[in-house]
Amino acid sequence: MGSGQLVTVFGAYGHTGRFVVAELAARGFVPVLSGRNARTLEELADEHGLEARPASVDDPASLDRALAGTAAVINCAGPFASTVGPVIEAALRARIPYLDVAAELEANLDTFAHYRERAREAGAVIVPAMAFFGGLGDLLVTAAMGDWTEADEAHIAYALSNWHPTAGTRLSGAVSRERRGAHRLRYSGGKWERRTDAAPLLEWIFPEPMGPRPVIGEFTMADVVTVPQHLSIPDVTTYMTAEAARDVTAPHTPAPTATDDSGRSNQTFLVDVVVRSGGAERRATAGGQDIYAVTAPLVTEALERVLTGRTRTVGVVTAGEIFDAPDFLHALAPHLTLDLVLV
Repeated sequence: MGSGQLVTVFGAYGHTGRFVVAELAARGFVPVLSGRNARTLEELADEHGLEARPASVDDPASLDRALAGTAAVINCAGPFASTVGPVIEAALRARIPYLDVAAELEANLDTFAHYRERAREAGAVIVPAMAFFGGLGDLLVTAAMGDWTEADEAHIAYALSNWHPTAGTRLSGAVSRERRGAHRLRYSGGKWERRTDAAPLLEWIFPEPMGPRPVIGEFTMADVVTVPQHLSIPDVTTYMTAEAARDVTAPHTPAPTATDDSGRSNQTFLVDVVVRSGGAERRATAGGQDIYAVTAPLVTEALERVLTGRTRTVGVVTAGEIFDAPDFLHALAPHLTLDLVLV
């Protein structure tokens, strides 16, 4: 457990940030609340008896103060295209691990491109996309691979009962669309493709009792960035149930509403992973409640393992690359149902 270690949470007052703060405290860490809105930070700090350290990505000195004396930083502040670089730089100056919950494809690609060599040379740990999108899919694919050293293709299908996006999700999505322009991204043949055609509408056969569901194919999410970083799989594709895809893109879909004391919504999810090599197929499936809330135990479990040395490498790394994937997933048993089928 955290043993009273200080951990800065940048973007602590955001929807996901609040879940992360609560999970850190429950595991014995002492969250240090940071972000640019000083008034909101102070209100949250007073509510929980914690320290607030306002900071802005435009003010490196303020970020240095926010990270001073802490064991690590978790970046929960989107749009991540604006926050990742400055907060990573501050973490490197402070010589502490950096983790984020970014789902923005471009921000994640930038992190690997700009910091991989530098972080490895410094012996630093930087874990981007340690969240529902990016981290969980990467862990499931890695676990499904088992003893395989390569595979032909990996497919990650998300079934969400609904997707009520937060303000942060909408803003991050807008930033990504602005950067991407009229294109969408697909990873095929070991390289990124920029496509202008519409993503296909397909059917995915989820495990029972869910069964067949219409999905948007090539609904490219952060897992398509993380998986190829360390696994030899030339084709990685993600899918989203069509109804959830319509929810998140519709302009008037409401934000998540808490339905229990922890603040979770009634949204449920199933992540179904299929990895194929030759004529063989392996499958890993995880289910749970609220994609924003489950990000908190994902990133906090990762943080605890980094700080206790239960890691395999350094540098800019994915969840499946730095951690023992099956062990990590089983550690999330209070938050996830898990089914691994290795044939």
